[in-house]
Amino acid sequence: MFKHLAANPHSSKGRLHVEHDIDLRNPFERDRARVIHSNSFRKLKYKTQVFIESESDYYRTRLTHSLEVAQISRSICRLIDLNEDLGETVALAHDLGHPPFGHSGEDSLNESMQNFGGFNHNDQTLRVLTLIEKRHPYFDGLNLTWESLEGIVKHNGVICEKLPYHLEEYNKKHNLNLNFQPYLESQIASISDDIAYNNHDIEDAVRANLINLHQLSDILFFKNIIIELQDQYKDISDKQLLYQVLRNSMSNMINDIYDTTALNLSTNFNSIKDIQNHKTFVISYSDKMQKNCNMIKEFLNICVYNHKNLLDKRNYSKNVVQKLFIFFKKNTNKLPKDWITQDIEIERLICDYISGMTDRFAINLYKEIYE
Repeated sequence: MFKHLAANPHSSKGRLHVEHDIDLRNPFERDRARVIHSNSFRKLKYKTQVFIESESDYYRTRLTHSLEVAQISRSICRLIDLNEDLGETVALAHDLGHPPFGHSGEDSLNESMQNFGGFNHNDQTLRVLTLIEKRHPYFDGLNLTWESLEGIVKHNGVICEKLPYHLEEYNKKHNLNLNFQPYLESQIASISDDIAYNNHDIEDAVRANLINLHQLSDILFFKNIIIELQDQYKDISDKQLLYQVLRNSMSNMINDIYDTTALNLSTNFNSIKDIQNHKTFVISYSDKMQKNCNMIKEFLNICVYNHKNLLDKRNYSKNVVQKLFIFFKKNTNKLPKDWITQDIEIERLICDYISGMTDRFAINLYKEIYE
């Protein structure tokens, strides 16, 4: 339908380091494979999404979250006739820079790095993709295409303020056009992330007994879905009802994005340049659905993310990260030998090392050192 606005792998701006292609896949397909086969992607299996992964086999981790975002992203790209491979690549890679323990770990690392450039997971994702992963004999990083890197870096929008630590340096040698809107595929990956956590975090929170179906009924969007399903299925169990509620919720959101975006794209967008020069994202919800999503986010912030049952665990995980940073700063010789040889400031080196840890590795190391 809007194929003329899709990213074209055959006219890609290429990679920072020139490579000679040796297979039949297009550049975006190869990017996706490089992300999936990376060490950092595998380690997402044991990194927190909302609930520490060791507490249940059922809670989502960063890995399952990324896979769910990728599935949604690919579906929406297909609906609008955009490039599915690029949309999936951005979605799969968008959280590679997350440290152990989710945003608690991120906050702790940022505090430790206040005098050394700070830390945020989006900038760390770029470090993972362009520096930390070691796969090639001639260069560091995965050497993804310009389009994939641009989409990953800008999946939350243009970056006009002071650039983060690594992005500022990398952008000097590989200009990612930070002042322009990203490709539609990247915008889709971003809104797919919203859909995933607005629904899947609710399912995990119900499983953790932090919230219940009755509380969901306080949100009109969910209340209408629940009433409709209870009329349709008279003897449905609460467990099945929750699954169907979230299934319908995601379908409603995706259908709304499709209708709204189709309307947006039907006027004034004749080329990718028109997309890049637009003031805001073109991929969007309707105003009504955006209000619904804002209510869901507010509900999650109050009833889930800041629930008192999570605060002690959050404080514990922040302490783990902080104490590990202090330990390695005092005992740099305890870092792995292949890390010590890298020519970067020691604080950033320690930050890279800790941010790459899984939850269980960080906890076990902390206990070994301090307990």
